[in-house]
Amino acid sequence: MNLTKAYQKEFKYSLEKFISDKSPQNLYRPMGYLLDLGGKRIRPYLCLMAAEAYGINPDKAMGAALSVEVFHNFTLMHDDIMDKASLRRGNKTVHEKWGVNAAILSGDAMLIKAYQSIECYPSDIFQKLTQLLSKTAIEVCEGQQYDMDFETSLTVSQEEYIKMIRLKTAVLVGCALQMGAIIGGASTKDITAIYDFGIHLGLAFQLQDDYLDAFGDQATFGKKIGGDILENKKTILYHLALEKADPRQSDLLKLLLSSKQPLSDENKIIETKHLFKDTGAKEAAKLAIFHYSDLATKQLEKLAIDEKQKESFLALKDWLMNRTY
Repeated sequence: MNLTKAYQKEFKYSLEKFISDKSPQNLYRPMGYLLDLGGKRIRPYLCLMAAEAYGINPDKAMGAALSVEVFHNFTLMHDDIMDKASLRRGNKTVHEKWGVNAAILSGDAMLIKAYQSIECYPSDIFQKLTQLLSKTAIEVCEGQQYDMDFETSLTVSQEEYIKMIRLKTAVLVGCALQMGAIIGGASTKDITAIYDFGIHLGLAFQLQDDYLDAFGDQATFGKKIGGDILENKKTILYHLALEKADPRQSDLLKLLLSSKQPLSDENKIIETKHLFKDTGAKEAAKLAIFHYSDLATKQLEKLAIDEKQKESFLALKDWLMNRTY
């Protein structure tokens, strides 16, 4: 995306320094491999954008930007182990390539490196950043546990699901923006509002991921289409389908997303997607994405930054809502 190109070169350079050859190689190579796979880098770019929005050279927020990206990839490395995922961004997952033990240890080291990346700030800012990162880290762990618990439950409500993705995904988006605002010297009011902008943006982002997991193109999505269905994840599509389903459809959907269903993986995905379409959940999911996107826009309007900066955030939000991967 053109909007983030201004940050890409400097961030890439900083990331390359972070993942340069170190010893022992079996600890650091898995880190470098995962970080080098790329991804959208939305969290670090949002951190840099937030700092710049408050008149600070974005380079001064580079340590925080690295921190949120390294932390995010640590969570992905461990999530892939728990999900038994074979692909990440279209490539082998770390545990498939190096083994589970190496992936656990490298992930642990990435978490520590995420904290080391913010040691460069003055003590008052460092304290605020570490408190924010620690709060975010435990919330992400809580979200992951809810996610795993929900896989074996048929009684998860839509409200519980939204709470889970807020913890697992949205809080880190809010954290990235708030870190940039703290470094930029934003007011307390703006520090709160920009965090809330990130929460709503993160929710819309995750709901978009839910949608793409079922109805995206595997060539651009980078993961197996239907992966959430195979893992019996109760995504927004599942909850919306249950709301709209007749009794027969409801019973079938609950059976399909349980360990008792008798179908092959391919047929399970096909039948579940048919139900998502037939109940109207597919279209309702799009409306839910736009709902949280609109809430994000309302928070953005509260910020005491110039209109050009607001337009940049809006452009990034709109791009995220129209992405295919």
